[in-house]
Amino acid sequence: MNLELADKTVFVSGSTQGIGYAVVEACLAEGASVIVNGRDEERVAEAVERLRATAPGGNVSGIAADFAHPGQVQALLDSIGAVDVLVNNVGLFDIARFADIQDEEWLRYFEINVMSSVRLARRLLEPMLVKGWGRIIFIGTESAVDVPSDMIHYGATKAAALALSNGLAKLTRGTEVTVNTVLGGPTYSDGVACTVEQIASAQSMSPAELKSSLVRSSSLIQRFIEPDEIANLVVYLASPLSSATNGAALRADGGVLPTI
Repeated sequence: MNLELADKTVFVSGSTQGIGYAVVEACLAEGASVIVNGRDEERVAEAVERLRATAPGGNVSGIAADFAHPGQVQALLDSIGAVDVLVNNVGLFDIARFADIQDEEWLRYFEINVMSSVRLARRLLEPMLVKGWGRIIFIGTESAVDVPSDMIHYGATKAAALALSNGLAKLTRGTEVTVNTVLGGPTYSDGVACTVEQIASAQSMSPAELKSSLVRSSSLIQRFIEPDEIANLVVYLASPLSSATNGAALRADGGVLPTI
């Protein structure tokens, strides 16, 4: 299927690995020009080189910026200019007891999981509306709907991002600009894989054995989701073909959410 992205420019925050990288790779395969982002200049350069090797002749660039620092975000926005597609992917997650999460950590999570998208959308949405076409896609999580008791700070901030996405969509009424969220489920990203390997080593288990034991009982697919499975839905939402989908929260959760 031709997703009609050949003349589009796509920016994906936090895209040197995991879901973000898979999204950039999928958009590049559809002929889009892509902009990679990460905190570290070296890792951004490595990701750009990997993508160029995967798609020789593809239009790939990269820019480093740490979304914990508003000044770096401002510099990034000044550098990239207007884009056709914004994918808000950057985010933090970990497991922690609610009683142990101090104010500083709550604020750090809010800064990155919510304010990163606020700052990007505040600058990039208006040019899309003026141009008459654009896509903003939030990489969300089922944890925003069913907040885990051991990841309350994560779930709460991702719920706020989901609300932000819903509100922004209302600003696009009657235009060809859309704003949607993809609610991903447990995904075997690079960060998760690294954590699994560390825990498996500490418990004298094989990573495969531990990975299998971590699959949630509510999952209908009974396995972790792969990053490219999330990217497949994202690249469709980035496409002109998704023109009737706006203000939506679409699940790519493997069936872990028990509600209709």
